[in-house]
Amino acid sequence: MKKMNTLKVGQELFFSGIIYTARDQAHKRLAEAIKAGKRLPIELKGAIIYYCGPTQTPKGKVIGSCGPTTSSRMDEFTPLLLKSGLKGMIGKGNRSQEVKKAIKKYKGIYFVTYAGCGALLNKYVKNVKKIAYGDLGPEAILKLEVKDFPLIVAIDVNGRSVYGQD
Repeated sequence: MKKMNTLKVGQELFFSGIIYTARDQAHKRLAEAIKAGKRLPIELKGAIIYYCGPTQTPKGKVIGSCGPTTSSRMDEFTPLLLKSGLKGMIGKGNRSQEVKKAIKKYKGIYFVTYAGCGALLNKYVKNVKKIAYGDLGPEAILKLEVKDFPLIVAIDVNGRSVYGQD
């Protein structure tokens, strides 16, 4: 993939590499660990988090349905994670002004992917490993190895948004 700093709002791309799943409760625990100065279960520097809680894995598949969840539910935690090195996020929907400012300040990037197509998106996941917070069930942090995962740049490193100026 091109360097993320060169990606422009609205650009479509296919990502191959590592992404981590994390939703509401995992974000809360990550934020609490950062505030407490504790070691995180993943290295945030340069990481991409996918707002996703996959369904149970069917026989013969690597992962169950794995579509994006509404990103704004993570907004209260996102600025702190960006400040701590998070580079990218994948989800669906618009972000708060505070998150947009943090994306611009910390040169992060926000991608969206196809909502309602979780059963289709699982074909791009080649390997899955549970990393942390297994007690959260589908909201545990998973390490996904993906190939040609479809993304659209929703907010670029300059803070430009496909959702326009709010």
